[in-house]
Amino acid sequence: MLANLKNVVRVPDLRNKVFFTLAIMAMYRLGSFIPAPGVDVDALQELQKSAESGGGVLAFLTLFSGGALTRFSVFALGIMPYITASIIIQILGVVIPKLEQWQNQGAVGQRKITQWTRYLTIAIAGMQGTGMAVVFHQGGGGFGRVNNPLQRDVLPNFSVWTVLLLVLTLAAGTAVLMWMGELVTQKGIGNGMSLLVFASVVSSLPSQLGLIVKSDAGIPGLTAFLAGFLVILFAIVFVEQGQRRIPVQFAKRQVGRRMIGGQNTYIPLKVNPSGVVPIIFASSVLYLPQLLSFVLPTGQDSWGVKVQEFVNNYIVQQDSLVHVLVFGFLILAFAYFYTAIIFDPIKQADNIRKQGGFIPGIRPGPATERYLSKVVSRITLPGAVFIAIVALVPSLVMARFLKDQSTSFSGISILIAVGVALETMKQIDSQLMMRNYEGFLK
Repeated sequence: MLANLKNVVRVPDLRNKVFFTLAIMAMYRLGSFIPAPGVDVDALQELQKSAESGGGVLAFLTLFSGGALTRFSVFALGIMPYITASIIIQILGVVIPKLEQWQNQGAVGQRKITQWTRYLTIAIAGMQGTGMAVVFHQGGGGFGRVNNPLQRDVLPNFSVWTVLLLVLTLAAGTAVLMWMGELVTQKGIGNGMSLLVFASVVSSLPSQLGLIVKSDAGIPGLTAFLAGFLVILFAIVFVEQGQRRIPVQFAKRQVGRRMIGGQNTYIPLKVNPSGVVPIIFASSVLYLPQLLSFVLPTGQDSWGVKVQEFVNNYIVQQDSLVHVLVFGFLILAFAYFYTAIIFDPIKQADNIRKQGGFIPGIRPGPATERYLSKVVSRITLPGAVFIAIVALVPSLVMARFLKDQSTSFSGISILIAVGVALETMKQIDSQLMMRNYEGFLK
């Protein structure tokens, strides 16, 4: 391991890429501590204390901002608007013919899709920034403790110009993060956007460990947490590396004076092809009732208060049976939905047929389509069940250990961190292998 680390430092080009990536991530973490203009810093500190002792939607949103949300920094929105825009564009690519045409145009079409993704990201950031300004002006709304929201105004000088300046600042922060992520992708190592999310997720680990030590669980609870962390880590690596390889044979054919084809290859189908996207979708849908309940009437003995209590106690509460069942079902449903979007059996079968290939024992055409659909449906189920277990079980355990405190670091965090780390290590390995060095992954 030490020899491999020396090889990374020894290669000038790879060393510069790694240091450049680390510098960008350090700048991102620095920016997450710079407060946005017009906010009350004292009220923000109370919001952070309330967030540590509560739950609600804040735990999930803070995960992707690395704590920048509760600090209301210039990077408060994080990279989440870009992730949302990318998913929306990918889904619309199945519906809108123009986007599908761009997807098939190679690099030229990809540049157009990237440009429209940027436009949509800024639009989403503007809407989210406006919503955040209103919610924080109301004292944090449901972003603090579920049953005891803050009453202090985080934006005391609330006016049209203050909100406009704040929204522009937050949207500009998201644009800067997009630029930083693309710089890492081009000049650094790994996927820039994923690494920014990785930095946000990992940055919350020390504080979460501190919460466990301060709780009633103490050091034994910390030991149990670390042991469970390692078990989940190994399980995620095992599943993420798992593939179903469908063999494909290409018949020999003569083109001019050359004989081409005749080779055997395979289609690698991951056990979990959708990654953490189903969890993001399910979390957004699950927390939508809580966000909508904020606008209900809150007078004494009002029906809105009863609805808020039901949503907070059964829908949002992590150790609630209703929350577990609904969240698990949504993860399974979105896993199948997103897998159907990113893998089209009809298009895949058509490509194999056009290239003169076939799956052994399966006739080309409709039979290949049905076979691929059956295989994808079968391997999606265990992958979806696995990510549902990873998302639910650690959160349930943490909710039992830390009953009065929220935990943003959970199975979702480990899933994201491991996935990004594996992809980055693969890129470093490929760079070392190109220069005749031994890599990290065996």
